Amino acid sequence: MSTPTAADAATENFADLLAESFAENTAIEGSVVKGTVVGVSDDYVTIDVGLKSEGRVPLKEFAAPGQDAEIQVGDSVEVYVERMEDREGAAMLSREKARREEAWILLENAFEAQERVTGVIFGRVKGGFTVDLGGAVAFLPGSQVDVRPVRDAGPLMGLKQPFQILKMDRRRGNIVVSRRAILEESRAEQRAEVIGNLTEGQTVDGVVKNITEYGAFVDLGGVDGLLHVTDMAWRRVNHPSEILTIGETIKVQVIKINKETHRISLGMKQLQEDPWDVVAAKYPLESSHTGRVTNITDYGAFVELEPGVEGLVHVSEMSWTKKNVHPGKIVSTSQEVEVMVLEIDGSKRRVSLGLKQTMRNPWEVFAETHPEGTEVEGEVKNITEFGLFIGLEGDIDGMVHLSDIDWNRVGEEAVKDYTKGETVSAKVLDVDVEKERISLGIKQLEDDPFANAMDGLKRGQVVTTVITQVQDNGIEVQVTDGVTGFIRRSDLARDRDDQRTDRFAVGEKVDAKITAIDSKTRKISLSIKARETEEEQEAMAEYGSTDSGASLGDILGEALKNSRS
Repeated sequence: MSTPTAADAATENFADLLAESFAENTAIEGSVVKGTVVGVSDDYVTIDVGLKSEGRVPLKEFAAPGQDAEIQVGDSVEVYVERMEDREGAAMLSREKARREEAWILLENAFEAQERVTGVIFGRVKGGFTVDLGGAVAFLPGSQVDVRPVRDAGPLMGLKQPFQILKMDRRRGNIVVSRRAILEESRAEQRAEVIGNLTEGQTVDGVVKNITEYGAFVDLGGVDGLLHVTDMAWRRVNHPSEILTIGETIKVQVIKINKETHRISLGMKQLQEDPWDVVAAKYPLESSHTGRVTNITDYGAFVELEPGVEGLVHVSEMSWTKKNVHPGKIVSTSQEVEVMVLEIDGSKRRVSLGLKQTMRNPWEVFAETHPEGTEVEGEVKNITEFGLFIGLEGDIDGMVHLSDIDWNRVGEEAVKDYTKGETVSAKVLDVDVEKERISLGIKQLEDDPFANAMDGLKRGQVVTTVITQVQDNGIEVQVTDGVTGFIRRSDLARDRDDQRTDRFAVGEKVDAKITAIDSKTRKISLSIKARETEEEQEAMAEYGSTDSGASLGDILGEALKNSRS
């Protein structure tokens, strides 16, 4: 066995030192080390980190986004060692990766502690922006930039400002931050302070921040309140822009404060005198006033009597004559109209108005100017199963019943002679103001031919008639011109055996007694039997009776003999 020599010992020591050196160098790679700046050029910074060779780092890596690099020879900086040597034998260093590693550690600590971090918005990407958090790049969604949508983010670029970390994933290198959370937090603190100093009923100054269809948002110095459109004025406001403009300073009253939701309701009209306090005294019942139509609905029209006081004219109170018509066909928006106060409900702030009450009832006027028997003229507006409707003065209609069209013909036949739009004459028969009905008659323009023909005729009178028609149940006869009658079979003779229609012929004359006159049907009833019975009774009274020994034949024969002499 040979003894180790000095050369062998030297070889072993060199091997150990070389291995130790490689181990140290390997451990340095992929870590952050401190180095000293030994040179600064326009593009690169040369840094000595204690390795065989120095390394170069791009100058831009020492500059914050949008700013110039502040680095000098002799400065001590931390860099990330990517490789010990490159092709040229120089160390490959990175200041950016060193800052990123350092930043991630600080950011993770801040995320766990829910602390704010400082960053700079430096770029725009799809869906949001990129933020430099001192070396680490984070994503700022567009919805997290501000409490309200931001149209132009230019003024926010390049400024150091606080952010709240929402998400972190170091393995994927993802960081999501929010600027909105910071603003909402500070805003909430400010709102709480402002709301704490407000009381319901207090009058404050505010600036109109935004206008919507239903109202306006007013800035009260860090907190917004809603001024609803119905609380802007006592009068009707169709849109808030009628009385407000954005940026305008206004006085408002705090109506209600919701401590839980921090919502504030404001009012302007509450600072003005309520016109409803004097409505009852100013607008007594049945008094007439001029107003302006502000709104038209299916059920009526709203009329403004003064700013803040509106009344409803119901569709039923708009016109005497136009019943089933939309209010828009009677009045129009902004039209000046005269109305009458019908009812006031102060508790519900309602006024019932009437439009037709300011005009006289046309049926009353017609009744005064057209008494019964007055002849009128008008256009046939409609033809129904009941008769004719005639248009009259005052935009009203009168009706001619079927029975009042013609004296001699039934109404169903007579009405066929008339057409819609035709102008006809008629006579006023009756006017019912309450029921709004006017009865007219066309046939009344002429005398009743039946009444004329019946002049001198009466019930119980014996008349000579001419047979016009023979029927099974009786005979029809003509009494006079224009007057017909009917003799029933049972009235053709006193004796039952003679009550036969075949005994009679058309054109024969018969004497009969008038038993009934029906002016409605314009016919009379007659009886031969009644006539014979009456003659028998008269003969008995004049020439004796059967009780004296004379027979009925003797009495009638004597009566007949005397009548012929």
